[in-house]
Amino acid sequence: MASSLGARWAFTHGMWAFCVASPGELIALGRDYHLRCIAERIRCPTLVCEADADPFWQGQPEQLFAALTCPKTLLRFTTEEGAGAHCHVGAHTLFHQRAFDWLDDVVGSSGPRPAA
Repeated sequence: MASSLGARWAFTHGMWAFCVASPGELIALGRDYHLRCIAERIRCPTLVCEADADPFWQGQPEQLFAALTCPKTLLRFTTEEGAGAHCHVGAHTLFHQRAFDWLDDVVGSSGPRPAA
């Protein structure tokens, strides 16, 4: 953590988010943080997003997508389009457009749209 700003942020943010006091506790807690035996019980339409250069969750979007039995969509975001980083940092507008388009397709509009 002393030599990596990214590691320092990941551990301190994770410790704060999960209310644990040490990086070791965070790692131990992470071992039990999964959707095994849960994903197949999800029934609502589900959007799964993948960032091709995500340093934290490589392969996990595909695993979740495969485990889902509900209506599902996998959106892939790439480094070439500026959206390959974790949480699509650098291309939030692109992410929002695709996510809102998916919501519009799946849920639809419940009222009039604002004037353009």
